Amino acid sequence: MESPVQQVEAENDQLLVDRARLGDRHAFDLLVLKYQTRLFSLVSRLVSNQSDAMDVLQDTFVKAYRSLHTFRGESAFYTWLYRIAVNTAKNHLAARSKESRDVSVDDEGTSELSVMQDLATPDQEAGAEELQSAILESIERLPEDLKHALTLRELEGMSYDEIAVAMNCPIGTVRSRIFRARDHVVQEISERFPGTFSS
Repeated sequence: MESPVQQVEAENDQLLVDRARLGDRHAFDLLVLKYQTRLFSLVSRLVSNQSDAMDVLQDTFVKAYRSLHTFRGESAFYTWLYRIAVNTAKNHLAARSKESRDVSVDDEGTSELSVMQDLATPDQEAGAEELQSAILESIERLPEDLKHALTLRELEGMSYDEIAVAMNCPIGTVRSRIFRARDHVVQEISERFPGTFSS
């Protein structure tokens, strides 16, 4: 169930969408201003190059504007945007992988990396930076569907229901992907840093 605040936000978004459909560009600009920072936070974790991330963000809003007629209000507008952003990022990465297999890890993401809630860091401050870097690298090596699911859950804090809508798949698939992603990262990091994760 949506909270009263979420209901009001959904209604406000729907009003702006309706106005934008009628050709009111200012209404769509308001939606862009409302969500661009949160979307860029997501995109910049899926696409490590900041310039490319900006391109993906712009493409996301262009596609969203052109597809406004398909938004039915069955999910939050923010969740609908996420689905477009994830697909746009996925297409961008697929295109880039054909050009080069060069994969980099964005250091800016390390400070917000709380991917593993059971990470035992109190006595490991000296190696924390190296450990978090290793976790990010491990996430980067995940298959795209697992990486996207884990990113949406752990870095963006989306619910399983929201991720299911954003990734256009059943909630059971979401749970499976997140479990597999976490399990892969935990096993890989445990091999490199024995004793890192609590039992």
